[in-house]
Amino acid sequence: MAIDRRTLLHLSLAGGVAGALGLKSSFAAAQQAGSESGVKWIFLGTKGGPRIGAGRSNPANVLLVDGVPFVIDCGYGVARRLVEAKVALPSLRYVFVTHMHSDHVLEFGNMVYGAWSAGLNHQIDAFGPVGLDGLAQAFWQSMKDDIEIRMPDEGKPDPRKFLVVKEITESGPVMAADKVKVTALRTPHPPILERNYAYKFETPKGVIVYVCDSAYNPEIAKFAEGADLLIHEALYVPGVDALAARIKNASTLKEHLIASHTTTEDLGKLAAAAKVKKLVMTHLVPGDIDTISDEMWMQDVRKHYSGPLVVARDLMEIAL
Repeated sequence: MAIDRRTLLHLSLAGGVAGALGLKSSFAAAQQAGSESGVKWIFLGTKGGPRIGAGRSNPANVLLVDGVPFVIDCGYGVARRLVEAKVALPSLRYVFVTHMHSDHVLEFGNMVYGAWSAGLNHQIDAFGPVGLDGLAQAFWQSMKDDIEIRMPDEGKPDPRKFLVVKEITESGPVMAADKVKVTALRTPHPPILERNYAYKFETPKGVIVYVCDSAYNPEIAKFAEGADLLIHEALYVPGVDALAARIKNASTLKEHLIASHTTTEDLGKLAAAAKVKKLVMTHLVPGDIDTISDEMWMQDVRKHYSGPLVVARDLMEIAL
């Protein structure tokens, strides 16, 4: 049976073609994602910094609470990683951004656009520091022609109405919905001293604290006290020396990295002070030197913290 292009598009949006061909529509995939039970954190990208390589992907995560996705940071590759993690893009519901460095926001707009292209038809609430709304508006402006051509031609709703950005200006409660309470803590990440946040997710199965990026900050220990899972960035000093040795602006970069991040030994101090039940190291700096083993990442942490310890890898899942 021949089907003209416009009919095909409208049937596809309604799920008709997918059903006729025995394929799962994006709407059905979103429904299935929402039917899952439990609490699970998936690491989509575990390398710190904007460099793009063949190994670890850039910073991104998704927390699934009874199938509802909470995306945390949107580094390059987040949309593809979500697909690889079997999270249907049209099911996206919440987004949290720690700060406005490119390795955390580069694919923010692209991810939402990808969800819309795949059939998104509901609101996405995005939370992050001042500047996030401007980024969203700039993205929509850059894609204005494409969007306004596709809306009538493909029968799509206006995606700009779905994305609602709520900028955070201080520490404190951020949202409480869908069985999850989220609290933000401002934490220093030079030179972004006033627009960088850690997040605490209180879920039906336990508490998860995510810190990325941050200089050493004793307040984190109070914020994460007793958490079931502390997910924290980590800087391996010998690795930074190796990284600096191969680039031109070595002294400037090393100075920035040491001032802006938490060393593995200081991370051990924080985890011990907070008495967290499990510590996971992510946003690894440097994250593209394969000769740094998990044991090397853990060595200085173990000087202070004796609890369960994991070095995250892309697409690793941890369930509560």
